Amino acid sequence: MRIAELARQRIIVALDVATQSEAMALVKQLSGHVGLFKVGLELITSEGIGIVRKITDRGAKVFLDGKFHDIPNTVEGASGAATRLGVAMFNVHTMGGVAMMQAAAKAAVEEAIKEGIERPLVLGVTILTSIDRFTMNEQLKVAGAVKTQVVNLAELADMSGLDGVIASPREITAIRKSVNPKMLIVTPGVRPKWAATQDQKRIMTPAEAIDKGASYLVIGRPITKPPIQIGTPINAAKMISEEIASALIKRINNLSKV
Repeated sequence: MRIAELARQRIIVALDVATQSEAMALVKQLSGHVGLFKVGLELITSEGIGIVRKITDRGAKVFLDGKFHDIPNTVEGASGAATRLGVAMFNVHTMGGVAMMQAAAKAAVEEAIKEGIERPLVLGVTILTSIDRFTMNEQLKVAGAVKTQVVNLAELADMSGLDGVIASPREITAIRKSVNPKMLIVTPGVRPKWAATQDQKRIMTPAEAIDKGASYLVIGRPITKPPIQIGTPINAAKMISEEIASALIKRINNLSKV
């Protein structure tokens, strides 16, 4: 597979919009330029879960960002339902504990076999990228460094049989040292140098995140609402894809020297 295609597939566009028309316009525009589309709480609450089917019916892959966090039995049911929807990946909160994560992983496998479909990837959310140490320590009363807690939660996700975790790019290196090498790391908090940081606090550029070992990058507003000097969402996606491709080539060259 060409580097350009590998780079494209690593981009997950966050459809953080309120209407079906906005979402489908972005899907139509960006299909072929990115790997997946993230459907999150705003769009699901506004339009209903059926929006996922509308996107997959166009041949696009969906990351269902439902962040399941409940008792194991409830999350098992929700995970089975997500699998039947035909999503490529969905997530659960690692703070729900090992039993809950194991239930999610089990449901995805069993439902995929039952339906004769490809199993979705199940990811564990660690610490949200909007949370810094002050928020974690003083407001949530969780002691220690953010990185320490993220690594702990990533290890629990690995132990529970999840396919990967969602974490800030700032924690990629530490996670890579603590979990099995096949674990995926999906990173929000990615901003090109030409984009505003907005409400994200623990951020990196696409090239930096890939260089650290990120598997996928979740990118929203820099693509869906790029600065006027960048142009259209397609222009923004292409620029980011090229940046990722350059980082992948650099990694390959560095590995060949070892």
